[in-house]
Amino acid sequence: MSNFAFGTYRISDHNPQHIQALKEAIGAGIRMIDTSSNYMDGGAERAIALAFQGFEKYEIDAVEIVSKFGYIQNTNMQLHKEKAFDDVVEFAPNCFHSIAKSFLKHQLELSLQRLERSSIDCYLIHNPEYYIYDAISKGIDKDEMLDTMYERIYEAFVGLEEEIKSGRILSYGISSNSFAKAKTEADFLPYEDLITLAQNAAVFIGNTQHSFTTIELPINILEQEGLKCASWAKKNGLRVLVNRPINAQFNGKMYRLAEYDESYKYYNYLNELLEACDNDALRSMYNILEELDVNKHKFGWVGDFDQFLYAEILPHIKNNLELLDEENQEAMLNYIDLFFVEYRKMVAYECSLKTKKELQENFDVCETSLQECALRFLLQKESVDFILVGMRKSSYVNEVLSYLE
Repeated sequence: MSNFAFGTYRISDHNPQHIQALKEAIGAGIRMIDTSSNYMDGGAERAIALAFQGFEKYEIDAVEIVSKFGYIQNTNMQLHKEKAFDDVVEFAPNCFHSIAKSFLKHQLELSLQRLERSSIDCYLIHNPEYYIYDAISKGIDKDEMLDTMYERIYEAFVGLEEEIKSGRILSYGISSNSFAKAKTEADFLPYEDLITLAQNAAVFIGNTQHSFTTIELPINILEQEGLKCASWAKKNGLRVLVNRPINAQFNGKMYRLAEYDESYKYYNYLNELLEACDNDALRSMYNILEELDVNKHKFGWVGDFDQFLYAEILPHIKNNLELLDEENQEAMLNYIDLFFVEYRKMVAYECSLKTKKELQENFDVCETSLQECALRFLLQKESVDFILVGMRKSSYVNEVLSYLE
């Protein structure tokens, strides 16, 4: 039976609720925390360091920290513009990628500083397949593409084995969404030769054996292709970490495999905000709020709303608030914060109703919540060692850990 790990994808050091959830998870016996240098632009790693404050050394040592490198975003993007990193794949205007040895060492140093540690238990290459995406877009021959991909991974393994020798990491591995793809898909990342690459890297550095121990990939009750990779990993002595256990891509759509309650505060906050915006200066925002209310059931999943909020809604609201003086801006921001917390709950609720209806056949034997069925599916997989779950609230920690009882 596998175990749960604390996933920190959306964990921030500026949110006390997140830090408290981490503390409670550590106190309750969570033995792995998964993070990355790019999660909240380093904020997730800083949050982990804050959460460990107050614990005894033996309690801290009992929790394995897994971190990753590869993404060039936010602060890293600014650094790249000032002095370019090596072997960069320019995937999108706001998302570059590198697994170069020099970038590995740069990112590891920053992660160690943020985590306030002298070493990281396990350090992963984060989605190296960005090179494959780029090569496909450029029409590069498949054999040439994979040869180059293996060369890049080998060089990264050499860098990781160097860090094993220095003691700054204790083991390493790869986190890849492409491990979960079918072998026939263009962006599938073959994994059978990875151990050989690690062995060669260890020999090159002079280590007696390689320290490639871990793979991470998405698997869930709707996306099971990755179980083939997981089975291979276990047969070869590697351990398997599973991410996206309840965020599933299925039939071209994204689903959140969880059920949510309707917000009973929503309409109070909506009406209060509409009343505050019922004037000529804020008429545009009033209209936006009415549109949002009418369309709260139309989002495919709650992640669609999150993207829409930050890309479309918040810029409009910001422009509207600039018409107000500082005192009224502060008052309106309070109304807006309260409203969007409840609006997101309503979107999650509406999405969960649609999900349960659309996936009824997939959960026909499920007698509990969608999330419990989805997580118990993975708990029963012998090829899965750890299931990474985002637990941003103490209530999430308690709910998730109850499934182990």
